[in-house]
Amino acid sequence: MITVQGLYHQLGGNPVLRDVSISLPSNKMTAIIGPNGAGKSTLLDVIARQSKLQQGQLYLDDQDMTQIKPQDLALRMALVSQQNGIASRIRIRDLVGFGRWPHHQGRPQAQDLDKTAEALDRFDLNGLGGRFLDEVSGGQRQRAFVAMAYCQDTDWLLLDEPLNNLDLRYATALMVQLRALSQVQSKGIAIVIHDLNYALNYADHIVALKEGQLAFEGAVSDVANSENLTGLYDTPVEVTKTEKGLFVQHHLMAAS
Repeated sequence: MITVQGLYHQLGGNPVLRDVSISLPSNKMTAIIGPNGAGKSTLLDVIARQSKLQQGQLYLDDQDMTQIKPQDLALRMALVSQQNGIASRIRIRDLVGFGRWPHHQGRPQAQDLDKTAEALDRFDLNGLGGRFLDEVSGGQRQRAFVAMAYCQDTDWLLLDEPLNNLDLRYATALMVQLRALSQVQSKGIAIVIHDLNYALNYADHIVALKEGQLAFEGAVSDVANSENLTGLYDTPVEVTKTEKGLFVQHHLMAAS
């Protein structure tokens, strides 16, 4: 479990997160939702220690995360952020394989090559392995970064808006894969996501942020209702239970 207690964070002197306390359950998928500017990406960056902890506590399975060495944390937690500094002239196969660095430290073994091949296959990238990052579409790049994080073979995957640029087929396929990773491979997954239909039908747990504060948190079955979501987004949101799952409608009708 990842536990966050009393988290405060500022960017440029402006408060972004204020007194956020949450728990992300192990072996389950947590969807982090909320309006733009709510602090979702910042929360994920702080948890992954990509942004320095300013005030509050972070625990990974009851261990103070500030006491975990970065190289050890990289064996337990992988992050896909919206911003990355990887050069565009790298081949997809090499990018995915880079996820093995915390394990081999520049000396890849057979198991590292096998894991890279598995990741390429799992995320349907076999046909793109030899192409450069700047030669593929935005959606294909996004899948490659998720595959790299998977290749890191950690207990936790932290994904910041991984559905960006993905069409319906690949967005659905990715959510199916992530749910399988949490259920079959017992990985904890935290995903920042805007599509509520994906969030409510594939995630187990919800963390909702608004204006840098926790709006609500809990199991999807307990907190994913029309009242909570309408208040979160300040717009009418209707949640309907169907035979295939939950259906979220939030389209405003034009005035007649």
